[in-house]
Amino acid sequence: MKFVHLIVSFIALSASAIAQPSIAVDTPMPPPAWALLQQEVREANAAAIREFHSRYFDSRGFLKCVTRWGGDDGPDDAIECCADWTLLYSLGCDQSILDLYQQAYDGHIQQYTEARTIDVPLAREGMYFKEFPTMFDWIHLGEGMIAFSMQGLCNPNDSLYRARARRFADFYLPGGTPEPNYDPQHRIIRSMFNGSRGPLLRKATALDWAGDPIDVEGRFDLRHGEENYEQMLEHFIDYNDVVGDHPQNLCTTSLALNAYALTHEQKYRDWIIEYVDAWMDRTKQNGGIIPTNIGLDGTPGGAAGGKWYGGVYGWSFSVIVPQTGGTDHRNTHQLGIAGFGNAYLLTGDRRYVDTWRTMIDTVNQNARVIDGKKMYPRMYGDNGWYAFSEHPYKSGALDIYYWSMLPADRELVSEHGWVQFLEGAAPDYPVQAFQGDLASIRSKVQAMREDTTTADSRLADDPLRFNPATARNLVQLMQGGMYPGRYGGPLHTRLRFFDPVRRRSGLSPDVASLVTRLTDNETDVTLVNVDQLNAQEVIVQLGAYGEHHCDVVEVGGNEHQVDAAHFVVHLAPGSGTSFTLKNRRYMHPPTLTFPWAHKSSTK
Repeated sequence: MKFVHLIVSFIALSASAIAQPSIAVDTPMPPPAWALLQQEVREANAAAIREFHSRYFDSRGFLKCVTRWGGDDGPDDAIECCADWTLLYSLGCDQSILDLYQQAYDGHIQQYTEARTIDVPLAREGMYFKEFPTMFDWIHLGEGMIAFSMQGLCNPNDSLYRARARRFADFYLPGGTPEPNYDPQHRIIRSMFNGSRGPLLRKATALDWAGDPIDVEGRFDLRHGEENYEQMLEHFIDYNDVVGDHPQNLCTTSLALNAYALTHEQKYRDWIIEYVDAWMDRTKQNGGIIPTNIGLDGTPGGAAGGKWYGGVYGWSFSVIVPQTGGTDHRNTHQLGIAGFGNAYLLTGDRRYVDTWRTMIDTVNQNARVIDGKKMYPRMYGDNGWYAFSEHPYKSGALDIYYWSMLPADRELVSEHGWVQFLEGAAPDYPVQAFQGDLASIRSKVQAMREDTTTADSRLADDPLRFNPATARNLVQLMQGGMYPGRYGGPLHTRLRFFDPVRRRSGLSPDVASLVTRLTDNETDVTLVNVDQLNAQEVIVQLGAYGEHHCDVVEVGGNEHQVDAAHFVVHLAPGSGTSFTLKNRRYMHPPTLTFPWAHKSSTK
């Protein structure tokens, strides 16, 4: 008797009123340990976030802290306290997470629009303008966008969210601000400092970065190691050359991708491709290494004395740490991979993957034998490559392998528990990972309960260390996805799930998912209904944005045609099984439209 079978016809789901290819499962499956732990991680996240919100936010959604501007502590840190809340909701965590986030985000915008600097000229009329930071760099702007960038996965029909997403993306399109951030002639963002009031077109000062003077001693415990305001200024003393473009500005493409996935307006797609292609061209012309300064005239190094490796956060940006006197290398070119990934998500064109892979290879070709050991560089300055390490340079290597699925790219990735699990070499990894998540949530809540700071002795980044949201392993193991990281990027996954009964994103509380294998054209996933008394329904979508296409589902020894970006699984009480999905990746334009309203079309 075959317990797993395809319902041959397209059926209308009573809960969702949509027609989908559907698979029914009634094979009994005792709940595996990983499934029970996955449930507990989702529940623990929700409970811990509720307690965190109650502790650190007031009834308006304001973070209970001293509001400041700056790179050490500023608006981005305040809303980063909600990092991963929207992502967790999109996975199926409790509705309360989204409700608390939305209250906190609306309160945050009001709080930091009202907050003003005295000495720093960039925010004297408000740290936010048009609900977005006036201008700063994308290390910090990106951190402030983590939760917002995932909100579209939760409710893409929210009119306020849609308006904000378009407005934020438009800041970087031609004419988006009175003083344009973007120059279409030279295809550059004109400064590392950019935002809703446009670019900063002068050298930045330590004051611009550190914020207004503040009495630290005896009141605040700074999270970046400084002991007083003078050290805060000294931290940023060399952070001057911000004019011109830098790879970290490629993070802005995530705003446009979000707006495109919401609205399907061609202008957002066109701009992403135009801007990323410009960086791809510069990288190739620079011998395979992405430059870290593009002048206002469009030339590499044009705003850094002709040095393609110059500028703040450039290949040569090594600074003195004031409290120790030591040297720290702060090259952030690697943030630019976000743009290449966004262009790949839109097009499926492997030129974007190839360009970054070539850079990894090119850097490693400059290895040297030092004291009998082969050493690999991380930095480049007036005297060539420096800051050597015994480990090969591999910034973005996991992304490259995930996008390409080529065995040669696997060699770039170090021993990685999740990748080893997908290869069948670490069967206990899911249980260990979820156990680790529970331990992390428990320890953060305990530390939060022991926190003795008060609203007038707390800076915005103080609660960050207590934010209990733990999503990385859920993304990897439930969805076969890449955790989106700290800079507001999109979600790259093989699968995404929807609950047609509750008509929302994510799995129902009683369904667990484990992606066990990924190849270029196949995905293995196990779905189990932990509820022993009630049936469950799941919509399985290929790709976080429906960008992949499923040709065939193999289950129970039979192959069944799907020929769509998503299909429905009906799980009988206490049932579960494993599926192999025959897929073609990056076939559809990315969309945030939910499946019951989705109309797929190939690129």
